[in-house]
Amino acid sequence: MQKPFFSIVVVSLNPGERLEKTLNSILKQTFTDYEVVLKDGGSTDGSLSGLLEKGYFEGKDQIHLIQEKDKSIYDGMNQAVSHVKGRYVQFLNCGDYFYSDTVLEEVAEFILKKQQEDMKQFMQNNGYAKENHGEDCMDFAISAMEKPRLIYYGNQYNQLQDTIIYSAPQINDFTCYRNVPCHQVCFYDYRLFEKRAYELRYKVRADYEHFLYSIYEEGAKGISMPVVIASYEGGGFSETKENRKRSAMEHREITTKYLGKSKVFKYRMIMWLTLAPLRTAIAENPALSGIYNGIKNGIYKLLRR
Repeated sequence: MQKPFFSIVVVSLNPGERLEKTLNSILKQTFTDYEVVLKDGGSTDGSLSGLLEKGYFEGKDQIHLIQEKDKSIYDGMNQAVSHVKGRYVQFLNCGDYFYSDTVLEEVAEFILKKQQEDMKQFMQNNGYAKENHGEDCMDFAISAMEKPRLIYYGNQYNQLQDTIIYSAPQINDFTCYRNVPCHQVCFYDYRLFEKRAYELRYKVRADYEHFLYSIYEEGAKGISMPVVIASYEGGGFSETKENRKRSAMEHREITTKYLGKSKVFKYRMIMWLTLAPLRTAIAENPALSGIYNGIKNGIYKLLRR
């Protein structure tokens, strides 16, 4: 059985009306080769039961509903990942939406184009041509070509700040220390979850830790796409005052684990010298965030050249 191109994971626990809005943004996509793995942790607010009672899921075979208690949002995401069958996995939280109806179409076109370019280059570099392998030259190349684990990522629209947040054009050590793309804008090769999913001891940054694990232990490569993927609700679990403190603690532990103490110290000094707290305050200010992110995108465009 052929794998769906995308697996969209949605986890929910008492999400109210946000669940249906998130699901609708997926179902409106013009690209339809996807599955939705909806994992509910035992909602009691009527959000899921209401959808079931009105027959919302009838005729929607691409939605796979899993109802099981979980210990945290990351535990729920792990449970969902164990059921995915797609080639690329994306996580869309309740309250977040695809930025447009053509997001999956744009991402699929980008991925397929990149794969074609990589295959063409591989065949040229390794002499896979008709004169060497006959009409089956493409089959020979496909069987010989290493299939790297890739994370395709785009940009996000932040609802609270009413602006587009642009992801870094390259994934390097400094990017991994400073600001990796949020999971709502990432499409992960499904193989990156085969050995393990999220580390549940990280209450706020388990997705961040898994991203670095994918890069540094699984040899994954990040590929930037010029696509706004998700409209991010903001103000969630990780952004409370208490969890921001925990987030900082987990960040120190995770970066030290993957980057080492010397690089962490160097990047911390760079952030301090470049007034990172002030820049963060500007970026989070609704009146100034559009200007700030416009300047940042201009810098990113220069780096892409």
